[in-house]
Amino acid sequence: MPTTRISATLTETQRESALQAIATIKEKLPFLIDISNEERKALPKMGDKSRAFVSKALEVATQNPEFLPRSFDLEEMRKDVQLFEALYPLLLSLTQLQELVDDTSLAVGSEAYAAALQVYAYAKASGQGAGLETVVEEMGQRFARKSHRAKPKTAAL
Repeated sequence: MPTTRISATLTETQRESALQAIATIKEKLPFLIDISNEERKALPKMGDKSRAFVSKALEVATQNPEFLPRSFDLEEMRKDVQLFEALYPLLLSLTQLQELVDDTSLAVGSEAYAAALQVYAYAKASGQGAGLETVVEEMGQRFARKSHRAKPKTAAL
C-alpha cells in the first residue's frame, strides 16, 4: 500500500460547522461581488508592485486635489484603497486555507485511488470463480480506450 499521508475523518457536524463558518464570512462581507471572466480579463490588476503605486497616487491626490477634475471622486478612491488593504489579509488567509483544502483533497483522493487500483489488481488476479467477473469488468471500463483511428487518407492523383 502506498504511503498514507493523511488518515482522518470529517464528521457531518464538522463539515456543517465549516460550511456555516463560510456562510458567516459571506454574511459579514455583504459587499462581495461576482464578476464574469470577460470582466476579469478586462480589469487592470493591482498586484504587489501596483500597491505602492496606488498608495503614492492617493497621497499625491490627497495633498494636491486642485489639479484633479471636479468629477474625480477622491473620497471613493480612498475608500477603494482602504477596502483593498483591509481585504488583503483576508485574501491571503483564505488563499492559504484553500491551498490546504486542495492539497488535502488531492492527497486523500490519490490515496483512495491508489488503494482502488490495488483492489482492482487483486480482484482481477484472484477473482476468477469468486463471482467477481462482472464487477472486475465494470471496474475495467475505467481503463477502456476509445478508438481514435485516423480516417485513411486518399492518395492524391
